[in-house]
Amino acid sequence: MSDEIRKWKKSASRIVSDHRIFKIREDRTTNPRTGTEHEMVVLECPDWVNIIALTPEREVVFVEQYRQGSETVELEIPGGMMDPDETDPVATALRELREETGYTGDGARLIGECFANPAIMNNRVHTVLVENCQRTHDVQWDAGEDLLTRLIPAADLPGLVKDGAIKHSIILTALHYFALGEQ
Repeated sequence: MSDEIRKWKKSASRIVSDHRIFKIREDRTTNPRTGTEHEMVVLECPDWVNIIALTPEREVVFVEQYRQGSETVELEIPGGMMDPDETDPVATALRELREETGYTGDGARLIGECFANPAIMNNRVHTVLVENCQRTHDVQWDAGEDLLTRLIPAADLPGLVKDGAIKHSIILTALHYFALGEQ
């Protein structure tokens, strides 16, 4: 028995379907431990950004929006997919923040990065902190967006997480990165 996990060899790969915001890919792979072949499914997704937008009053800019998967209205921080031509998560975060909420700020920097779900997805989620945020623009929502902006004191975040008011796992991860920076 080996004391290291090895990468599985991929012998074939094909896109099964394209759904605009993700593609479904099937890979034929071989388990290096057993030598058995497996058909694996991967969701090819663009990288995402999430934004912790902090006002001078130490309020965090949140949005409420309806989510199709859970069929619930969720309390989340602003965020979105990186467009195919975008390579800088900080620049994407500033764009998404301005479009979704009308807020801009300064001192934008990456504070964390994780895989969305490495078991079945190939993308990363970048968390960007933007400070001194103020509403400076009108919102510019996509046709599929319907958002309500909320300002929440940063000190209230642990209670909202504990009480289940914030349930989106990737948002919880972003808030964890933020809390680590606050310590």
